[in-house]
Amino acid sequence: MNKLQNQPLISVIVPVYNTLKYLPKCVDSITAQTWKNLEILLVDDGSTDGTGALCDELAGKDSRIKVYHKKNGGSSSARNLGIEKAQGEYLGFVDSDDYIEPDMYERLAEAAIEYNAHIIQIGRNEVDEAGNLLPDICIPPDKIESIDSQSFLKELLMHRGDCSFCTKLIRRESIPEEAFPVGVLNEDFHLLIHMLPALGKVISLPAVGYHVLYRMGSNTRKENKDHFSRVFADSVDNADVAFSMVKEMYPELEPVALRFGVFQRLEYLLHIPVGQMNRDNVQYREIVKWLRRHWCAAMSNPILTVKNKVYHTLFVMAPKGIRVIHKFLRGRKN
Repeated sequence: MNKLQNQPLISVIVPVYNTLKYLPKCVDSITAQTWKNLEILLVDDGSTDGTGALCDELAGKDSRIKVYHKKNGGSSSARNLGIEKAQGEYLGFVDSDDYIEPDMYERLAEAAIEYNAHIIQIGRNEVDEAGNLLPDICIPPDKIESIDSQSFLKELLMHRGDCSFCTKLIRRESIPEEAFPVGVLNEDFHLLIHMLPALGKVISLPAVGYHVLYRMGSNTRKENKDHFSRVFADSVDNADVAFSMVKEMYPELEPVALRFGVFQRLEYLLHIPVGQMNRDNVQYREIVKWLRRHWCAAMSNPILTVKNKVYHTLFVMAPKGIRVIHKFLRGRKN
């Protein structure tokens, strides 16, 4: 696999929005890949800080870089445009404020060929803007693992799996056009669980190749309260999608899916602004109703922890009151 003509083309899609400070390091980490047969698609999602012009400048330095400018529509719409334009046999995704190890795509591509896999993943970590490592979210395996679709879904529902497309290499034919749902958050989870049944297996590599830059103001960590609430609201919607899929295709995972549905709803109730816990918030009302309707099943669920069950019971009894007390106690502790 040393000769360029023997390397399948990998299309690396980078949705870009107002990341002037971070984009050069991101792109440099892609152009420096030991797997040379790449096309790099920078999709400028209506940047307003000069990032669009920077994309054009970077393209002038490496013929493998292609730039597409579009009106702002969010990360999903930018990724979808990249998928539409991509020419590669395999697709990869990198967020424009993150960076990758030089051999990441070589490791992924060689595993894809060796195991005849449609999707391969590598480990990731998180670093802050000072370069400090943050606690691990997903720990890579000690050796290469081949994980069947049902087992991988179980890991996702247990909050142990990695749903990010940025850590993965996907065979082009396995991902649909207009793949990522536009206008919702947690879109990676939504797409991945829909793809899993057809994929058969996921190959997981024992290495860290992707580095997530944790910074306030990035797409998933905005300080805006409405955006923050949407993250948890969309997570609840994804839990319902997963539960429906499990009932239809993997009924033996129903206890795990129930646990996931409870957990996502408790996260919602613990994190949305208290002011949004009112009768006018339809989703809030539906979440409380769901917890009450599934209380008995949750209490007998062997996967839920005692702590989960206590919070479930308290929020069924007096959701807003319990949240106010919880906020007060946390304040005292801090």
